[in-house]
Amino acid sequence: MLDLRYIRENPALVEAQLRRRGNHICLDSLLQLDAQRRELIRSLDTLQHRRKRAQEELAAAKHRGDDPSELLEQLRMLAEQARTLEDELREVENQLRLRLLSLPNIPHPSVPDGTTAADNREIRRWGQPQPVEFRKDHLQIARELGLLDFSRAAKVSGSGFVFYTGKGAQLERALINFMLDFHIRHHGYREIFPPFLVLPKAMEGTGQLPKLEEDMYYIGRDELFLIPTAEVPLTNYFADEILPAESLPLKLCGYSACFRREAGSYGRETRGLIRMHQFNKVELVKFCSPESSYEELESLVAEVEAVLQALGVVYRVVLLCAGDMGFASAKTYDLEVWSPCQQRWLEVSSCSNFEAFQARRANIRYRPKAGSKPEFVHTLNGSGLATPRLMVALLEQFQTPEGTVRVPEALQPYCGFSIIDRS
Repeated sequence: MLDLRYIRENPALVEAQLRRRGNHICLDSLLQLDAQRRELIRSLDTLQHRRKRAQEELAAAKHRGDDPSELLEQLRMLAEQARTLEDELREVENQLRLRLLSLPNIPHPSVPDGTTAADNREIRRWGQPQPVEFRKDHLQIARELGLLDFSRAAKVSGSGFVFYTGKGAQLERALINFMLDFHIRHHGYREIFPPFLVLPKAMEGTGQLPKLEEDMYYIGRDELFLIPTAEVPLTNYFADEILPAESLPLKLCGYSACFRREAGSYGRETRGLIRMHQFNKVELVKFCSPESSYEELESLVAEVEAVLQALGVVYRVVLLCAGDMGFASAKTYDLEVWSPCQQRWLEVSSCSNFEAFQARRANIRYRPKAGSKPEFVHTLNGSGLATPRLMVALLEQFQTPEGTVRVPEALQPYCGFSIIDRS
């Protein structure tokens, strides 16, 4: 959520910054609600002052033995007026909050202009993208080696789901455990195993609601959402808390299954493991001071890169343009692995700085020093990593001419084998 005072004092600037994202938003109605809210608060304050004076006069009249009926009627009318104003204020504040919740974050000045992925900027790449040559795509090689079963998953759950089978299941589990251990041992993250169901308030706190509600799975009977990412429970872990300054930066990591309706996804983006309704992911979340958040973003990207390098996967880092960023992000880097069979890059991680956008919604603050007024922390998160497209890269990049798949050395202690073949 954006700072209302900042909007009030800089409406033209905020509109211009949001236009960079492709959002042509007029803030006039929001500012009118804000002015109406402040006027109602002033009227209530004046009314409360009048009520206090009337109560004092009533007490004095009773002390003197005077007839209090006129003052009692005056107090009754003032109380009725106050209730009316309070109802109006509540409605205006609700409308104002909904308007604020609908506004995306403001792009950082270092974010390039642009509206689509074509305007994103490649920052660097690691490794040499391989040609197709002898390689079979991940669906074919997985079918031949007995690693994935989409047809039986469709029978059980419908499209967009998969059974990992045999060494495919072992490799998936190995990836998750390897990545968790890597971030804990090498990068100092604290592991959290989160719930997979959350309240609407938690989804609102990280920016999924109300903007992305159509893409989420909702259980109406219990008023709970299936999480689209562990970012939601991990970020809300500190909701409505004031963190000690000396504890920052706080770094949490956690595994979760992720659930997304993926409404509006079509074509090759839905093929195989490319886009799933349920998938696995290790998530990284940071809480830090505003002064350090962009340094923490760069280190977050480096931490995710370190995992890909340890696996030996060809990848690149891309800085997203303003129009291609997520709703809550102020700056985002995507990390993309190479698919030799599709001859294109596949996103496996987004690393974002949300600045105070999520913290303001979830009310996560810190006290810069003893006795000082609490301020909102900056929150960051990144996938460290999502497994489906990483699995695509492993099956295609590490494939041999003999139709087997080499297992990266770093994963071998976790899965117990070095080669995946037809045996």
